[in-house]
Amino acid sequence: MNDDPGPEFAEFAGGGTTLMLHRDLAAHAVTLVERIEALRGSRERGAGGRESVHRITLAGGMEIMVRRALRGGMMRHLVSDLFVGLRARPLAELAVTVEARRRKLPVADAVGAMVQWLAPIIYRGWFMTRPLSGMTLWEFVQADDDAAVREHVLTAARESIADIQDGGLWHPDLNLQNLFVTKSGERFAVVILDLDKARLLDWPLQDGMRQHNALRLARSARKLDPHGRYFDAKALSALGAG
Repeated sequence: MNDDPGPEFAEFAGGGTTLMLHRDLAAHAVTLVERIEALRGSRERGAGGRESVHRITLAGGMEIMVRRALRGGMMRHLVSDLFVGLRARPLAELAVTVEARRRKLPVADAVGAMVQWLAPIIYRGWFMTRPLSGMTLWEFVQADDDAAVREHVLTAARESIADIQDGGLWHPDLNLQNLFVTKSGERFAVVILDLDKARLLDWPLQDGMRQHNALRLARSARKLDPHGRYFDAKALSALGAG
């Protein structure tokens, strides 16, 4: 698929910056660019595994969550926020996330993406969503010691993963920190985050892809919880990673 998120989004470009923004937020375009630039220059620590997620409050009290694109692995020590490519990941993520929402898959409600081009193929990027109330699955299992509630949430996570797999959403980097636990009425629900490496297919995921997701989740659990305090064999099985 291309990087066009659809007619409900408008493009603002200038000075090497490209901003794709939901038309409901078009009046806030200049403010958003200024606030994001200010965040990049500050030492304010954000939320999330890489402390890259910030909450921006706009006029009228409207809130937007902004995630700064940061590198992982050893490269983060050299060029933490610089990426190379003809196709900017935040813009691709916006198109994928919007289409996934149209397919009624459990992903965040994306409202925009911004790319700052430093050269024809070098950029910095940001991704924007409406706020979600809750915490990551990894944070949740540490915070709630009710075994029945934990099992309910792990089952909800497994169901959300099955939903995106059945809906053709290939997320190669599923882990305990991009499964987000929130409330849906009287129940918990799990939303899938961080689709910057994801892509959409026109058919359900094949068995090999599903197995990759399960193994990736198991590796995430071993890395974050090496002694199995929260993710023992039973918990991994409930999540579908056992």
